[in-house]
Amino acid sequence: MYTSHEDIGYDFEDDPKDKKTLKPHPNIDSGWAWMVVLSSFFVHILIMGSQMALGVLNVEWLEEFHQSRGLTAWVSSLSMGITLIVGPFIGLFINTCGCRRTAIIGGLVNSLGWVLSAYAANVHYLFITFGVTAGFGSGMAYLPAVVMVGRYFQKRRALAQGLSTTGTGFGTFLMTVLLKYLCAEYGWRNAMFIQGAVSLNLCVCGALMRPLSPGKDRNDAGGKDPQVVLAPSPGSKSSGPPGGAEEKGAGPGNEEQPGGDLPAQAGPEKAEGTQNLCALRVLKTASQLTVRVRRGFRDWYSGYFGTASLFTNRMFVAFIFWALFAYSSFVIPFIHLPEIVNLYHLSEQNDVFPLTSIIAIVHIFAKVILGIVADLPCISVWNVFLMANFTLVLSIFILPLMHTYAGLAVICALIGFSSGYFSLMPVVTEDLVGIEHLANAYGIIICANGISALLGPPFAGWIYDITEKYDFSFYICGLLYMVGILFLLIQPCIQMIEQSRKKYMDGAHV
Repeated sequence: MYTSHEDIGYDFEDDPKDKKTLKPHPNIDSGWAWMVVLSSFFVHILIMGSQMALGVLNVEWLEEFHQSRGLTAWVSSLSMGITLIVGPFIGLFINTCGCRRTAIIGGLVNSLGWVLSAYAANVHYLFITFGVTAGFGSGMAYLPAVVMVGRYFQKRRALAQGLSTTGTGFGTFLMTVLLKYLCAEYGWRNAMFIQGAVSLNLCVCGALMRPLSPGKDRNDAGGKDPQVVLAPSPGSKSSGPPGGAEEKGAGPGNEEQPGGDLPAQAGPEKAEGTQNLCALRVLKTASQLTVRVRRGFRDWYSGYFGTASLFTNRMFVAFIFWALFAYSSFVIPFIHLPEIVNLYHLSEQNDVFPLTSIIAIVHIFAKVILGIVADLPCISVWNVFLMANFTLVLSIFILPLMHTYAGLAVICALIGFSSGYFSLMPVVTEDLVGIEHLANAYGIIICANGISALLGPPFAGWIYDITEKYDFSFYICGLLYMVGILFLLIQPCIQMIEQSRKKYMDGAHV
């Protein structure tokens, strides 16, 4: 799906006769590949971890701006939602510029969003600076981190993706503690300013995403030719362009001219040759850039809008509906739990060990455990995926009934463990659409998750503004989540019925 001239995993042989022969890159599954995993791990910490810790800032914004909970929750949900929703469109940048440049630019944009948000005068200002700007920058840095791990690994791709995505759990724990400390010591505005400086480390992570093609990273990473030396060495015959100063000065006729006239003649001719060479360089660079942009747009368009067969797969369409309802049930606790703790007068206990940190820590181990269980030959990945979803729905329904710190801690642990199914989503998607459509299909699923993250927290805030309780928001989200699971269960039954009917009709015709 996302391919550029910088990020090819195999190199073509130099011999024209062997153009169809591919040799594996030595860094595949080893070497620098693990540095890419480390880079992706820190990207997950800085982006997904900080977004899951936004509940700390949500409380500060409520106290500062005195707006409704539904309106204030839009700030966090915009940042989370846009990070995922723009995923399919960031592919255009990756196809054109490569993963490294896209991630570095994303780090700069994300940092700018944090810094500008420190000067917010109202919630609507945060919609633009934090929700849109920081969210778009997060999307530009997040997607290359996932894509590059997939390019550097083949045999150990599942292990590498699992290790890199555990950064979300570590980041949620670390960023929650960091933001709470910064807000307490320096205030939320200075905390966001400091977090903007921390986010510049995304540029370092992007720089570690070294393209696989060995020569193009160093010499031709920007699509430009190596620098042409205008002045030849004393031993060379003619290294300049035709008609240039070097050829004019090397002719035998020049021996008859006075020595004082040679610089006067060579000066204008050399300047003219240099100008022509610079003009040719500019034209060549512009032509190459145009070709790259057109090729990147063509690949991006065909990857998403040319795969209509995905939407004829009714099971995959049901999976999209599930993704629209599922992710909000995981995001809402992170955004609203800090305020729920304040409403229940449990702030002192929560300050010792935040409930969101419990979710994050258990989530780390859950990804590894569920991945190991799903790999067992006697167990179906699909069954593990469904059981984890049912456990998460049950936890969402029970959460409003708990009013003690111990009870909330147990439910948060269940939420963290059951949400470990995120590591199984690529595997389930591949089972539904096949390996050839995995990248496109997973981009659509991520986009659906982004819509869920965008609408879920404000919806929960609006329900509180109407009922003055968070209970009904969890119940409604749990019901919608259950509807999404029912879509997954009903579609296989419909397919079985249709297959049985088709076999019956075929037998009747015979």
